[in-house]
Amino acid sequence: MSLRAPDPDLRAAARERLGALATPAGALGRLGDLAVWWAATSGELPPPDLAGPGEVRLVVLAGDHGVAAHGVSAYPAAVTPAMVRTVAAGRAAVNALAAAHQVSVRVLDVSVDVPPAPADGPLPAEVSSRKVCRGSGAIHLQDATTVEEAETALALGRELAREEVAAGGRLLLGGDLGIGNTTPAAALVAAALGLPATAVAGRGTGIDDAGLARKTEVVATALARTRGRHEDPLDLLVGLGSADLAATTGYLAEAARLGVPVLLDGLMSVACALLADRMAPGAAAWFAAGHRSTEPAQSLALDHLGLVPLLDLGLRLGEGSGAVAAVPLVRAAAALLRDTALLSEVLP
Repeated sequence: MSLRAPDPDLRAAARERLGALATPAGALGRLGDLAVWWAATSGELPPPDLAGPGEVRLVVLAGDHGVAAHGVSAYPAAVTPAMVRTVAAGRAAVNALAAAHQVSVRVLDVSVDVPPAPADGPLPAEVSSRKVCRGSGAIHLQDATTVEEAETALALGRELAREEVAAGGRLLLGGDLGIGNTTPAAALVAAALGLPATAVAGRGTGIDDAGLARKTEVVATALARTRGRHEDPLDLLVGLGSADLAATTGYLAEAARLGVPVLLDGLMSVACALLADRMAPGAAAWFAAGHRSTEPAQSLALDHLGLVPLLDLGLRLGEGSGAVAAVPLVRAAAALLRDTALLSEVLP
C-alpha cells in the first residue's frame, strides 16, 4: 500500500517563502531544504517550533542478537541489559542529549536475552512488559526469528508509533540498543540492495581487523543461507533481522502512514527505513537522516533512500543519539522560515 506524500502544495509554498526571505539565494543551504521538508511533513507554514513538552519523542528498542557470541562485537552481550537499565534510569549518553534538547525518551525491551529472574533483578516492568522474545538466532546459522515473532514485533512497533503520536509527538525519533546489532542490520542492507558482505560490514563498536573479517564472513554466510528470500521484507526480517529490528520497521512505517515525520538515527534505523519503505512505498518521504554514522551500510542505504544526513560527527553510539543531536537543526530551520524577514519587507 502506497502512502500519501507530504503536502505538495505546502512544500511549494514553503519553497516560495524560502526564496522570498531577505537572504541571498541559496544562502541557507541545507537548512533551507530542511525547513521546506519540515513544513511539508508537519503540515504547517510557518512550521512549528517544537517548543511544547513531549513534541519530540524518541523510542529506543532493545534486543540481543545471536551473532554476538561469534566474535562480531567488541563487547559481550551482557552489556545490552546493563545499558537498558542505564537508559531507563536516565543516565545514558542519549538521556543527556535528550535532556539538553527537550526530547522525551522511552526504552523498551523487545528481545533482550534476560532470564525472568536474573541475578541483578529483572528489568523494570514498564520496560519489559511487551517483550516479544529472548534474543535472536545467529543469522549465519539459522533464522533470526519465527514468522510469528516478526509479525508480533512489527505490530508492536506500529502500536508504539500510534502511542507516541497520541501522547503529543509531532516529530518521532527511532533508537536502537543491542550488542551485535550492526551485523544483522548490515545483512539487511546488503540483501535489500543486492550488495556483497564486503561492501556493508563495518567496525560497529570498534572491532579490530580480525573481528571485521569474522563479521564480514558471518554476513556473507547469512546472505548465502537466505538466498532467494531477499524480496519480501517480512522474510528478510525473519531470516536476517531480529524482533527489535522488526519492531523498528513497524514503528517507522506506521509513523509515515500517520503522516508524522521521523528523524532517523544510525545504521539500524536506516536499515529498517529501507524495509519500511518497501512495506509502505512512499514512507521515505516522511524521513530525514539525523546523522551519518561510521558504518558503510548506513551511507549506502541513505543514498538509496535519497537522504542526506544533517550531521557528520563520526558518531557510532546508537541509542538514537545522532537523531537527538540533530533536533536543534530542525528547530533552527523552523525559526529561519518563520522569523526571517521577507526581502519585500526590507527593501524600500
